[in-house]
Amino acid sequence: MEKRYNHLSLEERDKITVMKSEGKAISEIARVIGRNKGTISRELGRNSSSEYKLYLSHRAHGRAEQRKREACKRPRLKNSQILAYVHSKLKEGWSPEQISGRIETEHPGLSISYEAIYQYIYDSKTADRKGLIDCLRRAHRKRKQKGIGRKTQKTKIPNRIPIEARPALVETRQQFGHWEGDSLVSRKSTVSLSSLVERKSRLLILTKLQRKSAAETCKAVVNRLNNFPDKARRTLTMDNGSENAGHQEITAAIGIKCYFARPYASWQRGTNENTNGLVRWYLPKGTDFSKISDEHIAQIETLINNRPRKCLGFKTPNEVASSCVALRD
Repeated sequence: MEKRYNHLSLEERDKITVMKSEGKAISEIARVIGRNKGTISRELGRNSSSEYKLYLSHRAHGRAEQRKREACKRPRLKNSQILAYVHSKLKEGWSPEQISGRIETEHPGLSISYEAIYQYIYDSKTADRKGLIDCLRRAHRKRKQKGIGRKTQKTKIPNRIPIEARPALVETRQQFGHWEGDSLVSRKSTVSLSSLVERKSRLLILTKLQRKSAAETCKAVVNRLNNFPDKARRTLTMDNGSENAGHQEITAAIGIKCYFARPYASWQRGTNENTNGLVRWYLPKGTDFSKISDEHIAQIETLINNRPRKCLGFKTPNEVASSCVALRD
């Protein structure tokens, strides 16, 4: 007989009531209904009247349905250690999937599914429910109609090398040292941020600039990447903003080869764009960067670089970058 694990229907319970009243054995009831006799035995034990030991199908069905409803209301994340870990990482901006993928590495023997974390966050009985929802990257955010941004004068970048000329190896992410660069701007001031992300490890370098100019961008890129060994500075892919007009000076200073994505093709620097989204979790649009200290910028960089990524097997960018630089230095 093929095993079936779906719940008993009301019609099946009606048959059990009739055959039980006729004095039929459990094995015979099971054969007629097409169920395992263990299923019938458990049904009679769970859903018979506790006082009279009488099995009535409609009352039994009601008891079973009530039990299912109550099971859905059981409190989640009852383990205090898991609960504390989930709360602390949500506050740091980690996603439920990152928490689920990383917890066993940091706390062997503990595990939690990301679906259970989501259910816990959105449970109406969860304390600080709104605070936890706000920690999610896209929680209840309304899509705004795109407005007209700042008008910028188009600048021709001298000796611009298109992305089509970039080595095909860069696309594979197998080699450390290939970077993507971008700028994050503030509508409240002229202060901006220079964002550099390494493609294989997703390592972020975030630098505060007083102005989004070619000179300041060049200085920031050179100063920050100069801390890496030569083999960790292979290529840099940028957009066509005027702040990147000093790419030749960058190449001359640290030897990195600069390439430019096609206009309006942000997906060609997808790693950088995605990481900028993580930065915006800490510094939402409308933030006045002039009021953000260098120490705070460094803290955000550290938090993101110590955040596990699914694409890295739930390792952190720092862990991947450290092993790559150590192997090649």
